[in-house]
Amino acid sequence: MGTPVRTQVAIVGAGPAGLLLSHLLHLRGIESVVLEARSREYVEHRVRAGVLEQGTVDTLVSSGAGERLLREGLVHHGIELRFGGQRHRIAFEKLVPGRAITVYGQQEVVKDLIAARLAADGQILFEVDDVVPEGIEGPHPEVWFTHRAQRRVIQADFVAGCDGFHGVCRDVIPPGVLQFFDKEYPFGWLGVLAAVAPRS
Repeated sequence: MGTPVRTQVAIVGAGPAGLLLSHLLHLRGIESVVLEARSREYVEHRVRAGVLEQGTVDTLVSSGAGERLLREGLVHHGIELRFGGQRHRIAFEKLVPGRAITVYGQQEVVKDLIAARLAADGQILFEVDDVVPEGIEGPHPEVWFTHRAQRRVIQADFVAGCDGFHGVCRDVIPPGVLQFFDKEYPFGWLGVLAAVAPRS
């Protein structure tokens, strides 16, 4: 077993949530270590959502991780819905002045956040296995994991589970503590990728 790693916050998951949390903590002088099951190449090329709302854009920009987003993101000040044989424009600039949506892939956000963390000497461990958070109800939680064939442990003040619905952190939350806030909508979305000029 390797020497225990000591940090203030152990973050499980190097998706947008875990990376942004690590970056925001860093800006406030709080140390963290991020653990990710996949490789850096995988998370930087994993295609997911591609539209950012204004609050997300503002947060990334104010954190210093939005330079490329501002340069390459496609800003839309409205959307167009078609039904009943007619076109209906929802004009954000009239309904919510100063707010828009920006088309910028999740993988691009991840690339930017990884670059920001590494530029600040942040610790991100990729390709970790057998992650096991322990003692999360006590004053000294730990996260055990295997990295490069060596069993290791992070000792932290807090553990942040940013590893999604199917991640390991969800299962260690004690019964009666985990709460769900679900909203079921009576419709679904279909996304189509096409190599064409932007519609609007």
